[in-house]
Amino acid sequence: MEVDLPNIPSLKCKLGLLSRSDGSAFFVEGESAVIASVHGPVEVKMKKMLIDKASIECCYRPKAESGVQDRYRESVIKNICETAIAAVLYPRAAVILNIQEMQDRGQLVSCAINATCMACLDSGIAMKFIFGAVSVYLNKAEEFTFSPPISENDLKATFVFVFNNTSGKIVASHTEGSFTAEQFKEALSLCKKQSIGVFQFIKMSLLAIDK
Repeated sequence: MEVDLPNIPSLKCKLGLLSRSDGSAFFVEGESAVIASVHGPVEVKMKKMLIDKASIECCYRPKAESGVQDRYRESVIKNICETAIAAVLYPRAAVILNIQEMQDRGQLVSCAINATCMACLDSGIAMKFIFGAVSVYLNKAEEFTFSPPISENDLKATFVFVFNNTSGKIVASHTEGSFTAEQFKEALSLCKKQSIGVFQFIKMSLLAIDK
């Protein structure tokens, strides 16, 4: 399914493409693409078992060699899912998330987060809320855009905000580059407005499956 949203790079999503997972999603944001899958709840080894809730495991696989940024992305996605998934319903079990980077053209962080959310929804695992991520970019001309500049030399800062669909509150945020406190507030405001479109896309994607 493909939907074009105002001021946001084109979003595309295909669910259930991996037959050996409980849920999967191929998500495209602009020209960035990620495949995410969910396994579980499944049995977990004793050393990783949690008595009162499911343990969340996350593995982020970059297209090239793994680096510090990839481990950071892995940590961010894991923390978001630990907050969003109703883990208390699955004690002594594990939920395993696998995220495979396919292509990075500037929107990789938000693309990976949205792919993970769609994979969780496809799996049918219980969630306390749906989460959606939006990226916005500040160029050297001090202008905000929802598409990354063609040249990295024109990029001054990148902002990624993740929102809760029920309360609208921030679940997580990620920033790179230099910016002022006022620019951070403006970026947050822009992303919060655009998150409405992301949640509309998620809803439309799920409705398309039921038809």
